[in-house]
Amino acid sequence: MMAIEQQSVMQRMFARKTIAQVQRESANSELKRSLGKWNLLLLGVGCIIGAGIFVRTGSAAALHAGPAVLLSFVVAGIVCAFAGLCYAELSSTLPVSGSAYTYSYTTLGEFVAWIMGALLLLEYGLAASVVAVGWGGYVVSLLADFGLVIPPQFTGPTGHAVMRDGVPLLVDGAAVTAIFNLPAFLICMALALLLMVGVSESAKVNNVIVAIKVSVLVAFILVGGYLVLTNLPELVAKNWTPFIPENTGEGAFGIDGIMRAASIVFFAYIGFEAVSTAGQEAKDPKRDMPFGIIGSLIVCTVIYMLVAAIMTLLVPYATLNVPDPVAVVVDSFGPQWAWLAKTIKVGAIIGLTSVVLVLMYAQTRIFYTMARDGLLPKIFSKVHPKFHTPYINTLLVGTITAVAAGFFDINVLGDMTSVGTLAAFAIVCLSVMYLRRAAPDLPRGFSVPFYPLTPILGILSCLYLIRTVPYNVLMFFVYFLIGAIVLYFVYGMRNSNLQHDQLADDAPDMGEFPGPVVD
Repeated sequence: MMAIEQQSVMQRMFARKTIAQVQRESANSELKRSLGKWNLLLLGVGCIIGAGIFVRTGSAAALHAGPAVLLSFVVAGIVCAFAGLCYAELSSTLPVSGSAYTYSYTTLGEFVAWIMGALLLLEYGLAASVVAVGWGGYVVSLLADFGLVIPPQFTGPTGHAVMRDGVPLLVDGAAVTAIFNLPAFLICMALALLLMVGVSESAKVNNVIVAIKVSVLVAFILVGGYLVLTNLPELVAKNWTPFIPENTGEGAFGIDGIMRAASIVFFAYIGFEAVSTAGQEAKDPKRDMPFGIIGSLIVCTVIYMLVAAIMTLLVPYATLNVPDPVAVVVDSFGPQWAWLAKTIKVGAIIGLTSVVLVLMYAQTRIFYTMARDGLLPKIFSKVHPKFHTPYINTLLVGTITAVAAGFFDINVLGDMTSVGTLAAFAIVCLSVMYLRRAAPDLPRGFSVPFYPLTPILGILSCLYLIRTVPYNVLMFFVYFLIGAIVLYFVYGMRNSNLQHDQLADDAPDMGEFPGPVVD
C-alpha cells in the first residue's frame, strides 16, 4: 500500500502539461517571422547591457579579481552562451511565450516547474533589489554634486559601514554604520505602486531608455579611453601591476578570484535569454538564433571589458567596492568633465529605474501564472477591476524587493541572484536533454549544436560558478529550496489545477508591457 502511495506522489510530482495545453494557454495569434540575424543581435545587446555593468562590476574587481575582472567577463559570457543555445532550442520547439517556468512544466514536470518558479524569484525579485541599491548609490552621488546630502546612515545596508570611494566613511574619527537604505527602499515601493495602477512602457520608450544606457557607456568609454591613452604607461604601472593580484585565499584574487568574480559579473548578462524567446519570429532560426545569441554575448563582452579596463586603469580597483562604481570613476575624470559626470549619472539613474520596473513586472507575472496554475493561492492572480493588474501580487513583490533592498548588502543580494539564475539555467539545459530523449521527433526550429556536449557543459559550468559563491549564500540557497519544497507539498501539490484537470485557459486582460526583461 505504501509503495502505491509513493508511486502516486511521484506521478503527481512529475505530472506535465502537454504541448497542446500550453498552446491553449499562451497562443493568441500566429507570430510573423520578421526578425533577421541583425535584429536578434541588436535585441540581445539592448537586453543585456544595463544594470550589471553599472552596479556589480566594481565589487567584483575590488574584492576578487582586480584588473583581471576583464577575464571574468569572458568566463561568464561563455557560460551564458551554453545556456543561451539551450534556451534557443526550447523556444523554437515549445510554442510558449518564453518562460523557463513553462518550459520546465512541459518537460520535467510540476515539481521542477515549482522549483523553477522559486529560482525565478531570486533571478527577478532579488535582481530588482540589487538594481535598486545601485540606483540609490547613483542618486546619492548625483545629489551630492548639487550639494544635497542624504544622511549617510540612511544610504546603506543595516549594520554595515557606509562606504565612500571603497573605504569606510568616518565622522569624528568613527566609522558610520548604516541603519537603512532609504533611497533603495523608496524606489521599489514607488514603482510597485506605479505597477499596481497599470504602467505600460511603449516600445518607443523602451528603445529610448536602451539608447540612453548605451550612450552613457559609449560616452564613458570614449572619454575614459582618451584619458587612459594619454597616460597609459603611468596608469598601467600604478593600477594594473600586477594584472592578476596574488591569491589571498577564499576566492580573493588569483585564478580563484577570477572565477569568483565571474559568478558576480554573471549578473551583467541576465536578460540575454530574451533573444531565445524570439525564436518563433526569426526568419531562419537555425542560422539566425546562434548568430543573435553568440553575437550579442560577444559584443556585450567586448563593451564590458572596455568599461572594466577603463575603470580599473583610472582608479585603484580597491576603491570600487561601492554600489555606483561608474560614478566613482567619472568623478575622477577631473573638474573639466564635471558636466559629463552629472550627465552619465542621470543616464544611469534613468536606465536603472527602467530595469527595476521591468524586473518587478516580470516577477509579478510569474507569480500570476503560478497562481493561475493553482500552485500559489488564487489571491495572487486576483486582478483589480479598474486597473486590470494583479494588485495584491504586485504589492507583495514590491514589499519583498523594497525590504531586501533596504536592509541587505548589495553583494549578498547579488550573489543570491546569481545562484538562483545559474540554477535556473542548469535546469533549462537539462530540459533540452530530456526533451531530446522523450520527444526526438518533435519539430525543432533550432537545434543545439554539438549535442549533447553543449547542454552538459552548460550544466557543469553553471554548477561550477555556483560552487564559487560564499558558504553563507549557499546555505541560504539550500534553506530557501527546502522551504520551497515544503511549501509545494503543503500547498502546491494539493491545489494544482493540473492535478485536478482544471487548467485556467482564459486569463483576465491585464494590458501589455512590451519589451523583454532586461538587466
